[in-house]
Amino acid sequence: MIFERLPRRHTAILLVVCIAVLALVGKRIAAQGTARAPAAQAVALTENRAAVGADAAPRLVVYIVGAVKHAGLVRLTEGARVADALERAGGPSRRADLTLVNLAAPVADGQQIVVPTRVAPGASGGATPTGSPAKVSLASATIEQLDALPGIGPVTAQKILDWRQTHGPLRSVDDLDAIPGIGPARVEQLRDLVTP
Repeated sequence: MIFERLPRRHTAILLVVCIAVLALVGKRIAAQGTARAPAAQAVALTENRAAVGADAAPRLVVYIVGAVKHAGLVRLTEGARVADALERAGGPSRRADLTLVNLAAPVADGQQIVVPTRVAPGASGGATPTGSPAKVSLASATIEQLDALPGIGPVTAQKILDWRQTHGPLRSVDDLDAIPGIGPARVEQLRDLVTP
């Protein structure tokens, strides 16, 4: 062997050099393994967060009734519109009057959406089967429908639409008090005529 031919001193030096080289190579291999591990862990962590984020998207529950194919509770994501709720309810029925529904209005958690039916020609318009006038939905009413309410003129009707556009649908009739020009007395006057 090569070690037998070398003097003892050279053999010792050669062994020290070989051990040092092996130690450096081992250190490099170990460093590469640990450098890759955090990157792999970071990718796995990002993927887990993305999966959790997709499941944790804010959900809204709204109640859609009236002239729809499948009335009831529907689940929607944050930022959904009345049109999305209508689609989740199977779409409008053949008798639905969508001209009275603001399909672009944003929905709020816990909101009720009423899709009215068309009134047959010759029938008394705007009345429910019990004979009382149909309530106006504050979430989907047009400016004309709001203007027709007692004590609400075109200016206040526009304020309601502007407030709804900025803050989202009204969650209760009492929310009308937050709109300039509508006070507690007006809210009480409208309470039986409107629905959130």
